[in-house]
Amino acid sequence: QVQLVESGGGLVQAGGSLRLSCAASGRTFSSYAMAWFRQAPGKEREFVAAIGGLGRSTDYADSVKGRFTISRDNAKYSVALQMNSLKPDDTAVYYCAAGSWSGRQNPELSAYWGQGTQVTVSS
Repeated sequence: QVQLVESGGGLVQAGGSLRLSCAASGRTFSSYAMAWFRQAPGKEREFVAAIGGLGRSTDYADSVKGRFTISRDNAKYSVALQMNSLKPDDTAVYYCAAGSWSGRQNPELSAYWGQGTQVTVSS
């Protein structure tokens, strides 16, 4: 079993940056692909970014390519999402999730979830 705890959310002006962190527990951390999803009010949860178990593969939603970077440190059981050039449309609750690489973009296929952290981007 994997437990996930996100941190790093907050309020930032458009064009600014934030770094989200996800702390994981569980000996099998490196066997999971890790992903970030987000959910804005009234919208469905959507895929943001994913990274493979060894950190060699990454995937991004088109809306964040070139602005967001996902990384992981298996020795520290952590995953990070560096978000630059933030836009008001990035406002959402961001969730860290653990699952398989093949199901990385589908929230229904993620096995474990954190509680979420709020990101608000003001215009």
